[in-house]
Formats: sequence, structure tokens, C-alpha cells
Amino acid sequence: MGKKLYVGSISFNASEEDLVKLFSTIGEVESAKIITDANTGQSKGFAFIEMASEDDAKKAITDLNGASFMERTIVVNEARPKPPREKRDFGGGRGGFDRGRGGAGGYGNNKGRGSAGPGRKGRR
Repeated sequence: MGKKLYVGSISFNASEEDLVKLFSTIGEVESAKIITDANTGQSKGFAFIEMASEDDAKKAITDLNGASFMERTIVVNEARPKPPREKRDFGGGRGGFDRGRGGAGGYGNNKGRGSAGPGRKGRR
């Protein structure tokens, strides 16, 4: 078992210091990190705690999983590695955006029709 713990269902008002205080009642806390939204900075409602020893981590799971913390029932269990993300194909397998086909907004087939793209002069 690892020393890193997942803590879920935490209050959005909780701080990392609040979590350190709570988990310090069990044993020595090496780190606490609340996960936040990259755009807003708002807490996502979960955190990771790293305990100094595996025994402290096991005791924290036993004693704190299902406990009430800041008016919420928290979930505490062993952190698992993040699964690898799938590569995304934004083009649907066709090479992406509609490039060079002369469709709406394209400049490819507008030759000789009097339309001008950005920075081009129309036919006179």
C-alpha cells in the first residue's frame, strides 16, 4: 500500500491547512494538495494527502473514511495512478478541418469569381 491518499467529497471551503490539521490527528502529514479547476481556481471537491508512513496511511483510511468534516462525509482511500488518456482524433479520421476544398469560407476555389479573401484585392 502506498502513502498517498485520495480524499473525496470535501467541502469547497476546505483549505489544504484544514486537511493537514485533520490528518495530523492520525499521523505525520508530508503534503496536502486540493485539486482545483485550471480556469476558475475553484476546488473540484477532492484532494491528495501524503502520509509519512504506510501505517499512518492505513490508519487514516480506517479512521477517517466516512467521517464528517466541515459538514460533509468524506471518502478516504488509497490513491491510484491516473490512467493514461486516449489520444483524440479531432478530424474524424479525415485529416481534420475542411482544408482546400473550396467550401464556405475556403479560398481554394474562389478564383475568378470576384471574391477576395483577407489581404487580397478583388477582380476589377
